[in-house]
Amino acid sequence: MKTTIVIPNYNGIAYLKECVKSLREDLKNHPAAVIIVDNGSEDGSAAWIKEECPDITLISLKKNTGFPHAVNVGIRHAKTPFVLLLNNDTVVHPGFTKALEEAISKRKDAFSVSAKMLSMKEEGIMDNAGDLYCALGWAFARGKDKPAGDYNKPCEIFSACGGAAIYRKSVFEKIGYFDDSHFAYLEDVDIGWRAKIYGYRNFYEPKAEVLHAGSAASGSRYNAFKVSLSSANSVAIIGKNMPLLQIIVNLPFLLPGFLVKFLFFVRKGYGKIYAAGCLKGFMRGFTEDGRKKKVYVLPENLGNYMRIQLVLWGNLFKRFAN
Repeated sequence: MKTTIVIPNYNGIAYLKECVKSLREDLKNHPAAVIIVDNGSEDGSAAWIKEECPDITLISLKKNTGFPHAVNVGIRHAKTPFVLLLNNDTVVHPGFTKALEEAISKRKDAFSVSAKMLSMKEEGIMDNAGDLYCALGWAFARGKDKPAGDYNKPCEIFSACGGAAIYRKSVFEKIGYFDDSHFAYLEDVDIGWRAKIYGYRNFYEPKAEVLHAGSAASGSRYNAFKVSLSSANSVAIIGKNMPLLQIIVNLPFLLPGFLVKFLFFVRKGYGKIYAAGCLKGFMRGFTEDGRKKKVYVLPENLGNYMRIQLVLWGNLFKRFAN
């Protein structure tokens, strides 16, 4: 086996049974190891896995440590060259695992490959075709709410959506693992960005199809929990991955970008929470942990920073054409 599938779970029994059922069907023709990392669930998830899934490795954590820490535990436990991350609120289509494994195997410079994530409510509508990031400081799901038939071609993306993507395990040893200070949201953009700094690439593979419920853990598309974490992380990833010169170059885009987001969340009733989250993310960079995780510029990566900057500008047009 070349791949280990890691499923983080927190009180997800309502979705987990169908996820595991679909995965077992998929793995009949293409075997892979499966690890479920349970984040201190209180809904009987861990007990169900123990009783009904003897073929699956269960790692039980005492409390909810967040998505990045949970998947890091699973990635470190994996013994295969590839690790496939899969949300518990998903149902995979046949050939899913094989398609992702083949896609990353044929691209030696690939760090990750993102799956074609379809809406579980309406299968003909896209949920995510890989993540893009632009100079406004906005990360966005490519193809969100668009017809699924428009996203049938493989392509390069900024970062893979961690809800259904395969990663080259050896690269984690070089660039570091998911940033567990995120707890949730944008940790996949952060690590995809970091991989690009080191010269690796991220791709999208439409043959790997999966249905995704979305917001199963947080409960809704916009809520205080999600706004607080995502705003903090949106600021933190800039301070972490952009050198000072690049931040200065992008300020004419970043300032209006964050202002527009603030005004958007004011209208939603979360303005204060968004502003407080941004401040928290800014201050994180001055902590001891933040300084340790800062990606410092190496001479051999200068060309990669230039290529990334062109992508940030190019994705401005894609954002408004999306």
